[in-house]
Amino acid sequence: MKIKDWLMELSPTAGISGLTGALDTAQRELSRFAAVTRENGSLIGRIKGESDYTILFDAHIDEIGMLVTAVEEGGFVRAAKAGGIDFRTLAAQPVTIWGKKPVPGLFASTPPHLQKDGESEVSDISARLIDTGLSAAEAGALISPGDRITFRQEPAMLLGDAFTGKSLDNRAGVAALLETARLLSAQKKLPCGVTFLFSDQEELGCRGAETAAFALQPDEAVAVDVSFGDSPGLPAHKTGKLGGGGMIGISPTLSRAVTQRLTALAKEQDIPNQPEVMGGATSTNADVIALTGAGIPCGLLSIPLRSMHTTAEVIRLCDVDSAARLLTAYALSGGLKGGSVKC
Repeated sequence: MKIKDWLMELSPTAGISGLTGALDTAQRELSRFAAVTRENGSLIGRIKGESDYTILFDAHIDEIGMLVTAVEEGGFVRAAKAGGIDFRTLAAQPVTIWGKKPVPGLFASTPPHLQKDGESEVSDISARLIDTGLSAAEAGALISPGDRITFRQEPAMLLGDAFTGKSLDNRAGVAALLETARLLSAQKKLPCGVTFLFSDQEELGCRGAETAAFALQPDEAVAVDVSFGDSPGLPAHKTGKLGGGGMIGISPTLSRAVTQRLTALAKEQDIPNQPEVMGGATSTNADVIALTGAGIPCGLLSIPLRSMHTTAEVIRLCDVDSAARLLTAYALSGGLKGGSVKC
C-alpha cells in the first residue's frame, strides 16, 4: 500500500485517546512488516537486527477531539476539549459523537444576519453546542457524558502531490513510519534492532511516549511529528517549506549527535531535508523520550504541515516519503553505533 493509500485510510479514522480505530488500522498495516503488540493504548512493532542495540522510531497516533459533558434541551450536546482545539474553526463543523452508536452532528452556528455588530463566532468550546438533530430524549438514549467526539472530514488529493484532511497531525508521521517499516522489512539483515512506536496521548501532554519509552528502554530514538508549514502571512524563519523534505530538529534539548547524523546521511544520500531550529523544548514526544530513565539520545524529524489542528491540514506526499527514506538510511547505518558518516 502506498503512502497516499495509508493516509486516505488513516486520516478520517477516529483516534482520540479512548477510541481504537486508528490503532486498529495501523496495527493491520504494521503487522505486515514487523512483529506487533498493543500496550496501554499504544502500538509497538519490532524488527530484529544483528545486535541487541535498538533504535526507537516514534510517531503519535492520537488526534485532537472532545468529550461530551452534557446532553441538553433540544438534543444539543455540550463538550469539553481534549487537545489544542482551534475555536475559530468550530462554527458549523461536522463531528461524530461516539455514543451507543455513532451519532453525526455539527457545531451550531449563528447566521451572520442575526449576529450583533462586532459579535464573533470565536468562543470557548464550553459556550458552543453541537446540534444532533435529535430530540432530548432521543439524544439522551444514545449519548452519555464522557462519550468521545471526533471531527468528521474526508481526505482528498489536491493538485500535484498535496494532500488535505483531518488528523494529519500526526497520521503523516504514522505513514512515514509504515513506509520505513516496509523498506526495512525488505532488507536481508539490519545492523541493529528497530522498534516502531505509535504512541497515544501526545495531544494530552506526551503521556504515551513517556511511559512506552520507559518500558522499551531503547539505546536511542527519533521522534517523528509534523511542524508548521509555509503559508501566506507566516514568518519564513518559523516555518518549513512544503516539498522541501523532512525538517531535522535542532535544539539544545535534542541529541546533537543524532541531529548531526541525520543531517549527514541526508546530505550523503541526497535526501531532501531542511533544518528546524528551536531554542528550547520542541513540544513533541522527543522532549519526554530524551528524559526517560537515565536519558535516551533523541532526535526529531518533522513533516511540514499547513493549517495545523484543523480539519483541512495540508501536507505533501513527497515530504512523507523523504522522511521515511531518511529514517531507513539512519537505521541501515546503525544509528549512533554505526560510527561517522562522510559529510
